[in-house]
Amino acid sequence: MPVTQEFRGQHGVTAEDYERVEGVLGRAPTYEELGVFSRMWSEHCGYRSSRLLLRHLPPAGPDVLQGTGENVGVIDAGDGIAVAVKIESRNHSSLIEPHHGAATGVGGIFRDMLATGARPIASLNSLRFGSVDHADTMRLFQRVVAGIGSYGNCAGVPTVGGEVYFDAGYNDNILVNLFAVGLLSHVRVSRARATAPGNSVIYVGAETGSSGIRAGSLPASAEVRATSQCPRPAVQVGDPFTGKRLMEACLELRGGDGVAAIQDMGAGGLTRSAVEMAGRAGAGIEIDLEAVPVRERGMTPYEILLSESQERLLVAVAAGHEQEVLDCCAKWDVCGAVVGRVSDDQRLRARWWGDEVVSIPIEPLTHPPTYRRPAAEPSRSDAQQRPGTETSGEREDYNLALEKLLASPNLCSREWIWGQYDYLVGSNTVVGPGGDAAVVRLKGTRRALALTVDCNSRYCAMDPYLGSVIAVAEAARNIVAAGARPVAVSDCLNFGSPERPEVMWQFHQTLHGLRDACVALDTPVVSGSVSFYNETDGRAIPPTPAIGMVGILDDVTHRLRPWFRAQGDAVVLLGCTREELEGSEYLAVVHNARFGVPPWIDLDAERRLHRVCIEAAREGCLRSAHDVADGGLAVALAECCMGGPGEPLGVRCALDGGIPTAAFLFGESQSRMIVSVRRRHLGQLRELANREGVPVSVLGEVRGNHLVIGDVLDADLERLRVAWREGLSRRLAAGGIAG
Repeated sequence: MPVTQEFRGQHGVTAEDYERVEGVLGRAPTYEELGVFSRMWSEHCGYRSSRLLLRHLPPAGPDVLQGTGENVGVIDAGDGIAVAVKIESRNHSSLIEPHHGAATGVGGIFRDMLATGARPIASLNSLRFGSVDHADTMRLFQRVVAGIGSYGNCAGVPTVGGEVYFDAGYNDNILVNLFAVGLLSHVRVSRARATAPGNSVIYVGAETGSSGIRAGSLPASAEVRATSQCPRPAVQVGDPFTGKRLMEACLELRGGDGVAAIQDMGAGGLTRSAVEMAGRAGAGIEIDLEAVPVRERGMTPYEILLSESQERLLVAVAAGHEQEVLDCCAKWDVCGAVVGRVSDDQRLRARWWGDEVVSIPIEPLTHPPTYRRPAAEPSRSDAQQRPGTETSGEREDYNLALEKLLASPNLCSREWIWGQYDYLVGSNTVVGPGGDAAVVRLKGTRRALALTVDCNSRYCAMDPYLGSVIAVAEAARNIVAAGARPVAVSDCLNFGSPERPEVMWQFHQTLHGLRDACVALDTPVVSGSVSFYNETDGRAIPPTPAIGMVGILDDVTHRLRPWFRAQGDAVVLLGCTREELEGSEYLAVVHNARFGVPPWIDLDAERRLHRVCIEAAREGCLRSAHDVADGGLAVALAECCMGGPGEPLGVRCALDGGIPTAAFLFGESQSRMIVSVRRRHLGQLRELANREGVPVSVLGEVRGNHLVIGDVLDADLERLRVAWREGLSRRLAAGGIAG
């Protein structure tokens, strides 16, 4: 088939890039070759606008065994155990088909674990939807949650946590980011490299179909929302039961000696997996396309090369071990076929019944031309520059304000969501959804992992640099609140079009913020992804750097939960409360004021707070710990009172008269933690805090069944709990969806 100008346009190949392609080949490309270049040089696969900038993020640390550049990052968890870490996006496909888009995202992140030799043991998710009043929001929300739950539950991997945020900035472009961790031994850490020439290349998994041909390069959402422009077959359809069988087959293969490398066929399908496998080894690869198992008659070489059908892996096998792999595939009832071989000519070659339809050097495919996009700070509106709203503490009903906050979409209980996830399968989950961080034990040891995902989108919209710093700090604080030491980050960076200078300015600022926070908190970025073009008609999403973080607990018995434990325990605030209401949930929900700047953060103070909490947890003097974040102190106290599995435990606290009441109750000053302790441990906690220079305030004690703060707030916890627990289900019911 001839390569026409229309074909080039459909694949986003500019005139300049087409000239580069001809320069690489020394001739005009074939139809299949231009398809390969269009996919490998796309923003999604080639990171053309971000590759140079991502190098500024800190990749190394004492716990890092494998950093960026591979399928996943790998960290050392001690006792010979390694942990694979990765976060990935499924944004555009989840907008078109929310259930399958989200489900295939879960499957894809699991296969990334497998390619490194790790068994997936837990997943989390970071989700963004439009305003709860928007026509599509509740439908998209319900189907995304169902897709995540269905794949994880069927595959036998627990979904142990996550976050959901609703904002009008995502009305036209939802975000679905999936985070997972897996386990392997140090000696089994594998890189997806094809290694020696002469190795066989074996296709393993489900058959190839025509769904998902364009999924890895879906255009900006202005187009994907138009069904005439982007039909549903552009989205892959997942099969979690096949995914489970593939998982077990792959792990069995990893236990043998013949497998040299495994690569997931994700974005870019067979093309990208073959290119990256060969490229990492400095080798070439030859593929016989007619040998690829297909589920549809009449599939063309172009379709086979670029299909993104799910549940597929490419395996490089030492010569003579092919039958072992094929026997394993037969045992687990997944397709297995020898489809090619590793060569020594550093080229991708694809043949169709003897005719060579692709012959391209590997190096320009793995190192596409990069852009140095212009960046310019956007102009600030008067509303964004305006100071925060003055509130009258004398006249305001703070009981009503707290109830309204707890029932609001971004602060209400997420029990409706995680009630659909099997978060106990595998019997490793020690602390499940609902806490600051999930805790998953490492069987056979005393160790455990703490896992969280975090990002305050409102902060990032107001100040991308400061919002990104806070995203890392709050994720680390969540890990610390579980009693663990933060060790590594995987980030998913979601933005609008990189072709707009204001978006690139946001991207630059975000990377600076991530770098500064990760360096200060010793949490290197070991893996991640970038998702651009999340915009419609020039309206981009807020910059959203979703932070997946892993922490290590040396002793799982030292784990902490956020909920108060017993009547009479002292309630203590670690950290300093300042007069900071701008950018808060309180102003947004109670006063409909969405302007200002985020609260400031002192990263040295943040780190000192971490040291105090971790040491206090090790010494056994803390009964509970919960970070103070969205909604401020009053919301955090309410969550400590009623978030646990039993009856609510009330608290009576004094009021700090040094700052305005609203700021004390609902301000979102950073680097603060609420802890509860037995009275006899107060002196020990004070000593630890004083050693690090962390302010300590005894707020009050656990008592009764009301939340009482001075003489300004006295709320019945049962009433608050009803508002908090029914917040999401009421919104769903209003949208016509059964809660």
